[in-house]
Amino acid sequence: MLGVVSSPAQIVEAVASRLEQFVERMRTESTEYGPDAVALIDAAADTLVGGKRLRARFCHAGWHAVARAADRHATEGEALWNTCAALEIFQSAALVHDDIIDNSDTRRGRPAAHRALESAHRSAGWSGDAEAFGRASAVLLGDLLVAWSDDLVESAITDHAHAADVRREYARMRRDVTVGQYLDIAEESAWRVNDDAEHAHRALRVASLKSARYSIEQPLVLGASLAGADASQLTALRSFGHPVGMAFQLRDDVLGVFGDESVTGKPAGDDLREGKRTVLIALTREALDRPARGVVDEMLGDPELEPRQVEYLQATIRDTGALDRVEAMIADYAREADRALVGARLDNAAVSGLRDLARAATVRTA
Repeated sequence: MLGVVSSPAQIVEAVASRLEQFVERMRTESTEYGPDAVALIDAAADTLVGGKRLRARFCHAGWHAVARAADRHATEGEALWNTCAALEIFQSAALVHDDIIDNSDTRRGRPAAHRALESAHRSAGWSGDAEAFGRASAVLLGDLLVAWSDDLVESAITDHAHAADVRREYARMRRDVTVGQYLDIAEESAWRVNDDAEHAHRALRVASLKSARYSIEQPLVLGASLAGADASQLTALRSFGHPVGMAFQLRDDVLGVFGDESVTGKPAGDDLREGKRTVLIALTREALDRPARGVVDEMLGDPELEPRQVEYLQATIRDTGALDRVEAMIADYAREADRALVGARLDNAAVSGLRDLARAATVRTA
């Protein structure tokens, strides 16, 4: 037990400790699988290193907001920390699968999981197609991480008074993000047969399901549920968390086009090469005439886009005003979130912390 934990560094440390303990337990329980399985377990452990621990921090903030509103001396227990850690394992699973879908070579400045497993195949001198092995193994790696996440959250809430609420929200989170991911990749193909005026709306739905709910809103609700939140407290936290999550994803979309590779760990313009049909792209297309729109459509999704072509698309997005419109949407979402906390029956210190977290999530460079 760490007692009262409040700073981001302390939260990161507490979550890292739970992750290390859990991974060691998984290593011990996996010895029966034999030596070939070690590479998969090692790869799973590697995905849990680093990251901003954003979901854990929002889960902790949700607990803090409710628990300390009732008892300012309340201290965090293992159920909270293990749920925070489980969220980070689920995030790793999502990133592993995301990198396969997007054909991304890097993650956090290091080889993506499927590339690392491909390299391990070659280093071991195994026969067959190393690239195919890496991709297939990473699919299973993501599945293993989902199982690990479920294992940890279930062990965290055994005999917990609010286990049913946590279990229900966690299950909804898994469904939402999976469907959101599917809709994201579907939109890369479906955009052609849908009315151009609907593209921004469809992109916002993807942003809600794929990111806003599971990155911000649902971790908040999970933490609050562990603390025994009532309906009004959950409503306030959802009303805060969802717009913050939307702003978070829109910021991610901007960074996917304009981000600095040395900061984001991803090549500049990566979303353009992947053909992501984001709100940023939808608003850009709305402002273009048919010939110019056709040029953009032809370039989007080309994995061989040259730097000058990326620069052309970046300039087009700026010149149409789409970037400014997305920045205005981010600011509007942030204001909506801030208003949701006014008068809410939540701990005052936690409310201040939530506002700080919202700024960190929406005003960022990585």
